[in-house]
Amino acid sequence: MHTVNLLTSLVAHHHVLAYVLIFFGLIFEGEVTLISAGILIYLGALNMPLTLFLVLTGSLVKTFYCYYLGKFIHKKWNHTKCFKYIEKRVYYFLPNFEQKPFWSIFVSKFIMWLNFSVIIFAGYSKVNFKTYLKAEVLSTLIWVPAMLVLGYFFSYTALGISREIWEFSLVILVLFIIFSLFDRLVSWVYELELFEKFYDKSE
Repeated sequence: MHTVNLLTSLVAHHHVLAYVLIFFGLIFEGEVTLISAGILIYLGALNMPLTLFLVLTGSLVKTFYCYYLGKFIHKKWNHTKCFKYIEKRVYYFLPNFEQKPFWSIFVSKFIMWLNFSVIIFAGYSKVNFKTYLKAEVLSTLIWVPAMLVLGYFFSYTALGISREIWEFSLVILVLFIIFSLFDRLVSWVYELELFEKFYDKSE
């Protein structure tokens, strides 16, 4: 029977790879990477200050990279079906994107797997860069600590149930699914409120 000490030792012995994965994970993803980092920090496998530095750096790189990628797509492939899908997805969740780009970008940070599409679309739509940057930086300063603390909570709860690695992992998975469902529920309520406001104005 292996305990979580095996996971801690494995990550500690390959800490450089772990930090690299966290850095690039933040560029192309977000929630899973940050929650995992929080779990590993709580277990003592990763260094908190270094992880936080890499997380914030990766988030900053993502902020610039996605915005200018969006501008590049607008210049080269602004009529592709792939990007039409992104545009449809953004307007589905954030129908007031054009009128309120700051709050749309800010809110997107807290809807799982949406922010990546939104910030690319911000570059594509040529949102004022200062407005875009302010929204991204402010939301990141809230989102990063929140996700790391959530990882702490997951790790603390799972350890309280079992130190056996497979049971620990199963508890983490269940907690993540619950969090994902809760996040989706909040997003659905947000969408419903937007729809009701739009419907009231149209009458």
